[in-house]
Amino acid sequence: MSSLWILIAKGYRVSRIIKLETSDVRFPTSKTLDGSDAMNRDPDYSASYLQIHTDSPDGLVGHGFVFTIGRGNDVEVAAIRALFGHLLGRDVEALLGDLGGTWRELVYDSQLRWLGPEKGVMHMAIGTVINALWDLKAKREGKPLWLLLSELTPEQLVDLVDFRYLTDALTRDEALEILRNAEPGRTERREQLLVSGVPAYTTTPGWLGYSDEKLASLCREAVDAGFAQIKLKVGDKLDDDIRRMAIAREVCGPDIRIAIDANQRWDVAEAIAWTNALAKFDVAWVEEPTSPDDVLGHATISRGIAPIRVATGEHAANRVMFKQFLQADALQVLQIDATRVAGVNENIAILLLAAKFGVPVCPHAGGVGLCEAVQHLSMFDFVAVSGANDERMIEFVDHLHEHFMTPVDVHDGRYWPPSAPGAGTEMRATSIADYSWPLDD
Repeated sequence: MSSLWILIAKGYRVSRIIKLETSDVRFPTSKTLDGSDAMNRDPDYSASYLQIHTDSPDGLVGHGFVFTIGRGNDVEVAAIRALFGHLLGRDVEALLGDLGGTWRELVYDSQLRWLGPEKGVMHMAIGTVINALWDLKAKREGKPLWLLLSELTPEQLVDLVDFRYLTDALTRDEALEILRNAEPGRTERREQLLVSGVPAYTTTPGWLGYSDEKLASLCREAVDAGFAQIKLKVGDKLDDDIRRMAIAREVCGPDIRIAIDANQRWDVAEAIAWTNALAKFDVAWVEEPTSPDDVLGHATISRGIAPIRVATGEHAANRVMFKQFLQADALQVLQIDATRVAGVNENIAILLLAAKFGVPVCPHAGGVGLCEAVQHLSMFDFVAVSGANDERMIEFVDHLHEHFMTPVDVHDGRYWPPSAPGAGTEMRATSIADYSWPLDD
């Protein structure tokens, strides 16, 4: 008799997924130009949102989403719905008990895979499902996701990772060695995390659509709030960027780091020339200087602007892209995103790659719910993977946190670890209802 049938004979009840619910949630941030940059001038921060319901007596629901900026959010919702056949009626314990296998089942669907493979709306839709399942698993365990992940053994963690396409840069054995080397200090780092949090930097002052007066005011607020770094959007007009950087540097003083973000605006030569023109303001890094797919272009830019660092990753489609960027020394600051790749599992692979190459991870969080979600990955990275907080920080934007059940706790320039069970991805029901598309004027 199988172990499952033995459990059933003893009164164990198999719980199943009985309903999957999607929502097209859009916040009209274009009205205030929150989130505006040189390439995205009028973003409406949005979420293609998923809820996974089971018939379990605990009544717990798994929540996940993909971040978008408005039009096309309905396309992502449709991609999530295309996965319903993989989930409805499934044994929840089996799915949650082998999330590595669940990831591979979804990513390697022989027909859906043709739409990528492993990129685009379908890959992000899979990430939504995976993240929602992790949210459900963490709630069932009664732990925040960062703690749940950091308590897994090295063997359990590598079982979550698909090493296909990675072994020329990172093997399973190498990943195990990284995790085992970090294992002895986990308890101390968990305690340190509770006492010291994780450093944050803020993009709140830097949106391109803001006036000079608002830029200066928000820079002052950021310094007063304890942030050691801010980030400004650049790339529209060089004279404007020089003026805005001068304002930010004057307000912030010499000790606050200032990063810049071009949001993919430039060609390679233009990126080098523009960044070097701003170098006199002591630029901490330049983010997304050119196409997010251009590995060799980023490598050329890295050589052309050194010692200014290149930061990128929020639009990298998968772990293979990150592997190539690291192999080519095309980035010096790696920026994971909680919803761009296929969820928690793939982000663990990327964290391990960064650890192998000794590159700091500073996650992208400039979007609705991204701060809430990605903090768990950074905290897990500190406790169980890299074991370091030097040169590591999480982006913070002060927008839309009130719409989440567990909004981030950021003060004194740091993220403070959440204690609520789950992955931080659950949106308030009233917010879903009030901002579901089409919006009522």
